[in-house]
Amino acid sequence: MDRPSAEKQVKELHNLLNQYNYEYHVLDKPSVPDAEYDRLMRELLEIEEEYPDLKTPDSPSQRVGGTVLDFFQKVEHRSPMLSLGNAFNEDDLRDFDRKVRQAVGEDFSYVCELKIDGLAVSLRYEDGLFVQGATRGDGTIGEDITVNLKTIRSIPLRLNEQVSIEARGEAFMPKKSFEKLNEVRLDKEEEPFANPRNAAAGSLRQLDPRIAASRNLDIFLYAIADIGETGVSSHSEGLDFLERLGFKTNKERKTCATIDEVIQFVEGWVDKRPNLPYEIDGIVVKVDSLQQQQELGTTAKSPRWAIAYKFPAEEVVTKLKDIELNVGRTGVITPTAVLEPVKVAGTTVQRASLHNEDLIREKDIKIGDSVVVKKAGDIIPEVVNVLVEQRTGEEKEFSMPTHCPECESELVRLEGEVALRCINPKCPAQIREGFIHFVSRNAMNIDGLGEKVVTQLFKEKLIVDVADLYKLSKEQLLGLERMGEKSVTNLLKAIEDSKKNSLEKLLFGLGIRHVGAKAAKTLAQHFDTMDKLASASLEELTAINEIGEKMADSVVSYFENEEVHELMEELKESGVNMEYKGPKPVSAEESDSVFAGKTVVLTGKLEKLTRNEAKEKIEGLGGKVTGSVSKSTDLLIAGEDAGSKLTKAQDLGIEIWDEEKMLDELNR
Repeated sequence: MDRPSAEKQVKELHNLLNQYNYEYHVLDKPSVPDAEYDRLMRELLEIEEEYPDLKTPDSPSQRVGGTVLDFFQKVEHRSPMLSLGNAFNEDDLRDFDRKVRQAVGEDFSYVCELKIDGLAVSLRYEDGLFVQGATRGDGTIGEDITVNLKTIRSIPLRLNEQVSIEARGEAFMPKKSFEKLNEVRLDKEEEPFANPRNAAAGSLRQLDPRIAASRNLDIFLYAIADIGETGVSSHSEGLDFLERLGFKTNKERKTCATIDEVIQFVEGWVDKRPNLPYEIDGIVVKVDSLQQQQELGTTAKSPRWAIAYKFPAEEVVTKLKDIELNVGRTGVITPTAVLEPVKVAGTTVQRASLHNEDLIREKDIKIGDSVVVKKAGDIIPEVVNVLVEQRTGEEKEFSMPTHCPECESELVRLEGEVALRCINPKCPAQIREGFIHFVSRNAMNIDGLGEKVVTQLFKEKLIVDVADLYKLSKEQLLGLERMGEKSVTNLLKAIEDSKKNSLEKLLFGLGIRHVGAKAAKTLAQHFDTMDKLASASLEELTAINEIGEKMADSVVSYFENEEVHELMEELKESGVNMEYKGPKPVSAEESDSVFAGKTVVLTGKLEKLTRNEAKEKIEGLGGKVTGSVSKSTDLLIAGEDAGSKLTKAQDLGIEIWDEEKMLDELNR
C-alpha cells in the first residue's frame, strides 16, 4: 500500500473503530460483531507497523498498552479535586438541605447520582484530543496515568467536538471483570484483591499499561472542572454536554425538587444496589444550578453544595469463634474465619476469608479475638485486623494441620508457594471442584453435566472421583432431580463420546498443577501415551521446549502419588483413551510437505477450517505460522475479506494461495 492510500485508510479505520467502540462501550448497542472490530483493528495495526509515523496519539491502537514506565510523573491539577462531606443518615441529609436553603432560598433543585466505588480521575483534552489523565492524589497533586487510562475503551481519545476541556470521573472495575481477575490470581496462588475499588486502583497504577489493558476497566464521567465557554448553566446540563462530546455518564440519576425526593431516591438504591453490574457505596447529592453552587462556595476540603450519602457501614467488629479449613480444586487449604453473626453492608455475615497461614501470622489472629470485618456489596468478607486491646487471655493460637481435613492425606508445601496443598487426587473436596473442571468444554467436553447435576451426583454418593463418571447407569441418572429420559440418554452419549478424546484433553481435565491446555498438548505430543508421561523424569520434562522446572516438578509429584496410579487404571478399564490422537509436530528436515520450513500467514475468513485448525495442520507438517506479513514470509493463505495483509503480500511478491489450494496440499 502506498503512503497516500495508507493515510486515507488510516483515517477511515479511525472513524469506523471509534464509532464501533462508542456504540459498544458507551451506548451498549454494538452494530457489528466483535470479529469485524478485531479485523479492522488488525488492519490498522498492520498499516501502523509499515508506516510508524501514522500512529497518532488518538489512534484506537493506543488502547492496547505500550511501553512499560519507570515511574509516574506528578501532575498539578488546574483546579483542586475536592472530596465530599459525608451523610450517614436522614438527619444528616436534612441538615445539609437546611444549610443550602439558608444560603440560596427555596428556589433550587438537587441532582442525585450513584456514588461509584472506584478511583477518581481527571481527563484533559486540547482541541478535542485526549492529552493527559491523572489520579486525584491529594486533591492538588496527582499522578500522570495517561497511558493506562487510554486502555479504558469508554474514554474517547478524540471528542465529537474540537473543545479544550477537563472532565472528571470515576474509573472502576465491573463486578464480572473483578471476579475473573480474582479467579486468575487464585489459580496463580496470588493474593486476591479485596474489592473492585482496590483492583481498579491497582490496575491504573501499574507501570506496565498492558496489565491495565487486560483488566477491562470502565468509567463514568460526572463533572466538568472548568465550565468556561461551554454555555452550561447547571450540573445536569453539564452531564448532557459530556454525553454530547462522547463521554459515558451514569444514567441512574435524578433531578429532585425537595429533600424528601432525595431521601426517597437514596432509600430506593439501598435495596437495588446489589443488582448493579458495578459497585456503589452511596449516593451523591448536588445542587443543580452552577450559579447557586458558586454562591454556596467551598471549604478547604469540600464543596458546600454537595454531599455524599454513605450506605450502611462496611466494617464492623465481631468475635472470631473458630477457624475452619476448606480444600479447593487444586488442593490448596484455605482457612476461613467463623464469626459471631453480624450485619454488615446490608447482609448478615458469619464467615470471612483469611486467605492463608501467613496472613493469620502477619495479622496475629487468634481464635476468640475481637476482629474488624470488612464487606463491600457482594464481595467476600475479610478480616481486616485484630483489636488486640480487647484480648482477655483466653484466646487460642491457630496452627495449620499436617494432614488434609477431608481425606487425611499428608499436606505438602511446594517450593516457592505460601499455601499448604493436598495432592491426593481422590480427595473428596478437590474432586467436587475438580469434577466440574474435568467435564468442561476445554477438557473432556461432556455436555449436560452442569454444576447442579454434579452436586446431585455427589450428594447421592454416585461418584467419588472422575473414574466413577464412566460407571454411571441410566437407572441411576433417571433417579436424579429434573433428569428425564432424553436428558439422561444425551448425557450418557456425551460421557461415552468423551472416552475417545485425545490424551491432551484428559491431561488438562485432570487439573495437574501448572498444566494448562497448551502445556497438556505439548506433553501429549511429546510422550504419546499416559504411561510414558507418568514415568518421565524431571530431566526429560525440562528438556521439552515450553516446559519449565516448576511445571515439570508438578507433573513428577503428581504421578508419584499412588492414588494417581489407581485412578489411571480405573480410567483405562472404563475405556478412556490414554493416547495422543492429533498430528505430531515435525521438523522441516523430517517433513516432505510443501509447508516444511516455510513461514506462512493466514488472513481473511476460512470456510472449511478454523484458523487454529489450519495453523495446527500446517505446523504439524513442519511449517511455521506467524501473524504478520514481512519479507521473511514465504506464503500467504487468503480467505474471504482478506485485508491489508493480502495487499502487502502482493506488494512484496509473496506467493498467495486460496483456501482450496491449502486444503489440497494439506490432504496430499
